[in-house]
Amino acid sequence: MNLPSLAARPIHATRRIYRGYVVALLVFLSTGLSIGMTQYAFGEFAGPLQARYGWNQTELNLSLTFAFISGILAPVIGYWTDRFGVRPVMFVSLVLIAIGFTLRPFITELWHWYTLSALVYAGFPGATVLPAGKMVGLWFPNSMGRMTGVVVSGNNFGGMTMPPLAATIIALFSWELAYVTFAVIMVGLSIAVMIFMREKPRDVEVEMRRTHRPRPSTSAAAARAGMSVKQAVKTWAFWFTLVGLVAATFTYQGVLTQLRQHFGENGFAPAAATSAVTFIATMGIVSKLAFGCASERFSARKMTVLSTAFQAVGVGLMILPFGGIPLIVVGIFVYSLGFGGLGALIVLVVQQTFGLREYASLMGLYQFAQIVSIAGGPVLAGRVHDDTQSFDLAFATIVGIFVFGMITLWLARQPKWE
Repeated sequence: MNLPSLAARPIHATRRIYRGYVVALLVFLSTGLSIGMTQYAFGEFAGPLQARYGWNQTELNLSLTFAFISGILAPVIGYWTDRFGVRPVMFVSLVLIAIGFTLRPFITELWHWYTLSALVYAGFPGATVLPAGKMVGLWFPNSMGRMTGVVVSGNNFGGMTMPPLAATIIALFSWELAYVTFAVIMVGLSIAVMIFMREKPRDVEVEMRRTHRPRPSTSAAAARAGMSVKQAVKTWAFWFTLVGLVAATFTYQGVLTQLRQHFGENGFAPAAATSAVTFIATMGIVSKLAFGCASERFSARKMTVLSTAFQAVGVGLMILPFGGIPLIVVGIFVYSLGFGGLGALIVLVVQQTFGLREYASLMGLYQFAQIVSIAGGPVLAGRVHDDTQSFDLAFATIVGIFVFGMITLWLARQPKWE
C-alpha cells in the first residue's frame, strides 16, 4: 500500500485492535485480583492475625464462611446485571471490596474481622463470575470456550501474584500495609472499569465489523439466545448441574484456603509452602486454557467431571499416610491439573446449558446454592483441624463430595432451547 492511499483512509480505519480485548483484560483483573487477594493470599495473613489477636483456626476460618453473603446476594446482583448492565454493578462491587480491605488494619475485635469479610464477599458476585460469563459471551461469541479460559485464568494470575505480594509486604512492613495495598489496587481497577467497559450488543457488533472479525451478527444473536430462569428451573439439567457444581466448589473454601497451612504442617518450609500454592495457581492457567478449548469440542459438563476427578485424586495423594513430601508434590501436580480448569468450566456449563439470555440471573442461582460449599468447607476444615491437628480427615470427606458431584454432573443432559 502506498503512502497517498494510506493517508486517504480515515485514521480509525487503520486501527485493528479489538476493544473486546480491553474488556476481557478488565474482567481478567477483576476476577483474578479479587480471588487472589481474598482466597489465595488468606494463608499469608493467618499467622500474623493469630499472633496479634490470639484467634484459633476455627475462629479465623469462620470468616471464610461469610462468603455465603456472595451466595445470598448473587441472585439479586445477577438480576441487576441483566437489567442495568455489567459496568455499574462491577464498579460498585470493586469499591465494596476495596473498602473491606481498607478498614482491616483498624480492627480490634473478632466481629470487626467478620464484618469486613462479609463486606468483601458482598462484592464478589459482581466482580468475578457474573461479568466473566456475560462479557465473554457478548464480545467473543465465536470462541467462547477459549476466551472464557483466558479470562478466568485471571484467578490463577491472582494466585501467582497476590500471595507473594502479601508475603513480601508482611515480611518487610506489616499485614496492615498489605491490606491497604490491596485496597489501592482495587480502587484503581474500579476507575478503569468505568472508563473502558462497554457492553451494548450494537456497539459490539459495530466493533466486530470494524476489526473484520468473523460473523459479527452472532454477538447480538448470542445475547438473546437461551432459556429464561423460569424455563431452566423446570429441567432436570438445572438441578443435576446445580448439585454437581456445588460439590465441585468445595475445592475453593474447603481445600485451597487450607493448603498453605497443610503443606507447612507436613514438612514444607514456609517459602516452599507459599511456592506450592503459587505453583497451583500457575498450573491453573494452563488448565483453564486446556479445558476451555476442550469445552468447544466436548461438552463443558463432561470436562467438569474430568476436572473434578483430577482434584479428587490430587487431594487423595496429599493425605495418604505414606510417601511423605514426594507424594504430596505429586498430589499437588495432579490437583493443579483439574483445579484451574474448574473456574472456567463453571461459567461454561451454565453458558452451554442455558445460553446467555438470562445468564447472570441463572448464575446468581448457582452462586446462591454454593452457600453450602462456601460455608461448609471452612467450618469442616477448621473444626477437624482443631480436633485432630490435621486437615486429612476434612480433605478425605471433600474427596467423597467430589465423587458424588461427578456422578450428578454425568447424569445431567442438555435441554433444548433456541
